Amino acid sequence: MDPLYARYPFFEAAREAVAGADVSLPALVASDAPAVERGRERVERALRSGTTASETPDAYDVTAELLSYPIARILVSLLESTAAVEKYASAEAATAADRIREDLEREDALRSTDAVSLDLSEVLREFDLDDAVQPAVRGTNGGAGSAGQAVESRVRGGSSGRPSTRDPEWFRIDVGPYLQLFDPEWGDRWRLVNRELRDGAVWIDRADLDRCLERAIRSRVLEGLPFEFADDDGISSDLETHVADLRRLLDERATVGSFDVVVPELFPPCMHNLIDKAEREAALSPPESLALMAFLTAIGMSPDEIVAFCADTSLDAEGIRYQTEYLRDEAGAQYPPPTCETLSAYGICHNEDDHWQVAGDPLAYYEARLEAAEDVVDWRDRNDVAEPA
Repeated sequence: MDPLYARYPFFEAAREAVAGADVSLPALVASDAPAVERGRERVERALRSGTTASETPDAYDVTAELLSYPIARILVSLLESTAAVEKYASAEAATAADRIREDLEREDALRSTDAVSLDLSEVLREFDLDDAVQPAVRGTNGGAGSAGQAVESRVRGGSSGRPSTRDPEWFRIDVGPYLQLFDPEWGDRWRLVNRELRDGAVWIDRADLDRCLERAIRSRVLEGLPFEFADDDGISSDLETHVADLRRLLDERATVGSFDVVVPELFPPCMHNLIDKAEREAALSPPESLALMAFLTAIGMSPDEIVAFCADTSLDAEGIRYQTEYLRDEAGAQYPPPTCETLSAYGICHNEDDHWQVAGDPLAYYEARLEAAEDVVDWRDRNDVAEPA
């Protein structure tokens, strides 16, 4: 089995490999094969941490990793929660986007014989974007090329028919695909009126292309979800225990959003550490940023309030709004931040002052501190920030 398929199970070739394999998903589920546990982990990690990467990647072989993807799609469908499906798809897309960046940045000379081989043209072709996206060179005068024109080559250009792994910093994307991929929630910078539009194409940089690809992956993952199941298909009953565990995770949302006061000095140590790091203008890793945004969102802060709270940090307003939108479902509820155990695995929580004895997750810790405190003053009142309606 090609390791590429396990890394990107939503690729057409990977789906064809699953369809053509001599594997029965009902039999796989009935035998509680390793792919089933890995599929459950995919969904749990998506809901808790915004990623589908395994915490123990060496525990699963390529086949189990690949087959865990259709199992995860079945499990998230059985949850019967639109919000869970949306968050699962977003987590799969975010995980894959990170992997694509890693694989494209790896130099050919450093690739081992068993490493996954991937190039940008292959990714674009996967989503029918190979003709719509073209790399371009911007001139030193800030315009496109030395005379305001784009110096371009097709992504699949060059004598080898594939681009260098050292990808260009600027691209042109046809306006039609651009409009299909962009999300208005990304902010005003993405609106056409604020973009350089020329000859039917929009100029974007590499980070923008990464976000567009993540959006394309998310749409691919969402295709066909949620599944519908017959009452007698057997899969539902065989997965009942796993589904029950995941439903309990969803029920944890009942504790989220019940706070009506923001008191930073009572935040748990891990959140203080992340805020201090961001205030030193140090970049937060994706797990660190997600943990902080999940906590601030869960205690009832609106995106505008979080932007104001993080104004003097390394976190940018657009990134904050993007993450907080991910953390909210359509009904306005939020998923809780990761537990202390999960944060510890990422090196974020260090159990300072043995605070795990107080609570095992940041929200419970904050709630306990609030209950024990007297005469607290809301951060919004101190800073003249209006509470959300």
